[in-house]
Amino acid sequence: MKKLVIVGIGETAKLAYEYFSYDSDYNVVAFAADTAYIENGMKLSDLPVVDVNCLEGLYSPDEYSVFVAISGSHLNRNRTSVYKRIKDKGYKMASYISSRAFVWRNVEIGDNCFILENNTLQPFTKIGNNVTLWSGNFIAHSSTVEDNCFITSHVAVSGFCKIGTNTFIGVNSSIVDEAIVSEDNFIIMGSVITKNTEPDRVYRGNPAVEQKVTAKRYCKVEE
Repeated sequence: MKKLVIVGIGETAKLAYEYFSYDSDYNVVAFAADTAYIENGMKLSDLPVVDVNCLEGLYSPDEYSVFVAISGSHLNRNRTSVYKRIKDKGYKMASYISSRAFVWRNVEIGDNCFILENNTLQPFTKIGNNVTLWSGNFIAHSSTVEDNCFITSHVAVSGFCKIGTNTFIGVNSSIVDEAIVSEDNFIIMGSVITKNTEPDRVYRGNPAVEQKVTAKRYCKVEE
């Protein structure tokens, strides 16, 4: 089995451990986090928690893969920042794809993706790097989800759509055919996107209406 280190020690990391351990060909050997979050002798699921800044000295990039398991808060900025740090160290970034997801043979999926049970990915779909698809979404044929997106649950993305980078889509939302959802969008749960959206915007309702606050301000993004 391939050896894996999970970066993160919160609830997302615990879930990642469960999924990778019982539904993948990876063997999780350790967790990693920044020093400020590690207590002396700390363990998680009976595995060591190590300083992420010392990762290369403990687990060589030639022998170990890494998965960054951090929540999608702040338009996925925290997760994306750590993902880039780890990738720059030369590690191969693992993706988890549930055995209970339906993924057609020509779907393209990037690295550090977290695709949970009951997702449907139809032919010619493209999923970028560092994307989370929580349980039960439908991504129709020839649609693209770009890097660093977080799609929650029971979201329907129709055919020939594009979901821009760093976008968050809430539970039970729907996207009409051929719509372009711009980068840095925050789609509030239950919204129906019926036309192209503008960058850095919050949308709510059926049909979805642009809100006055920007998405970065709404999600407290610091850049």
